[in-house]
Amino acid sequence: MRHEGLAAWHRVMAEGNPPEELAKILAEDAVFHSPVVHTPQVGRDKVCAYLSAAGQVFGAPGGANKFTYVRELVDGHEVCLEFTAEIDGVRVNGVDLIAFDLDWKIRDFKVMVRPLKAINKVWELMAAELEKT
Repeated sequence: MRHEGLAAWHRVMAEGNPPEELAKILAEDAVFHSPVVHTPQVGRDKVCAYLSAAGQVFGAPGGANKFTYVRELVDGHEVCLEFTAEIDGVRVNGVDLIAFDLDWKIRDFKVMVRPLKAINKVWELMAAELEKT
């Protein structure tokens, strides 16, 4: 069975998370849960900013940072995507938990990252990217 939301996410990821394409696949009231920011980020614009910054930090799948999804678990409108990457010599392992609405737009996106050294590196680079917006 084709999962429309997941297919759209993979397409946008392959393009490097451009904001104009991200906005098309996000629900207006989307929520982003960062591994380093305490409060959820609410609304399409904020979620778009975070996911676009993540696209710059992690890069497109198969790019210089070796970002790749290594496992996908799909249950209806919810998916769990395990990923690996290497950023500035730091190995990153994480999970994206994504919930889609009935129109296959992302309504909730939660990221978890390990180990601590990776969280610190992601926080440092994400902060720098978000300052640019």
